Amino acid sequence: MKTPMKSIIAFSVLSICLIAGYSFASAGNEQDELEADNVIFFGSPTSAISSSVAVPQNYNQLLFSGTVAPLLNKDGKTTYERYGNTETQAIGILEKFKADLKTKGLSLADVTYLRVYVAPDPNKGNTPDYQGWFDAYALFFNTKENPVKTARSTVGVESLVSPDFLIEIEAEVAYKNNSKSNK
Repeated sequence: MKTPMKSIIAFSVLSICLIAGYSFASAGNEQDELEADNVIFFGSPTSAISSSVAVPQNYNQLLFSGTVAPLLNKDGKTTYERYGNTETQAIGILEKFKADLKTKGLSLADVTYLRVYVAPDPNKGNTPDYQGWFDAYALFFNTKENPVKTARSTVGVESLVSPDFLIEIEAEVAYKNNSKSNK
């Protein structure tokens, strides 16, 4: 084997070892965090969402079924007049969640995961308006008032239960179990 080839192989092996070592070091830090007594959100600081969420055993879970937008105008002639565009519908849904959570003594800061279905918008070339959803999300999460960045899936679907609905959202919420039997 020629000397340049040995150098390339040695460099490659060293690089792999350094990457593996960094990965194990990072995993160790996350493992320590997993043992915490509160919800932990993992991911890049520059991302609008978390890549994963760890919920401790002493937390309860609240699941919201697929929720659609509230009616804005029952006499509206178009989807936009009745329910709004994707962004408006998403805002309406998140406001519904916010109000429902408040009645339970919770808030959007307790939301850990959102599963989002976006249908084609006839006014946008029959394509899903992902940006409308992203803009609505940015009003409620990863903000000064609510720094939580949920884990999230956003999926384009062919249609929802009504052609008026451009978005449907499911939510998962985690809150501390304060029952005496769990302490």
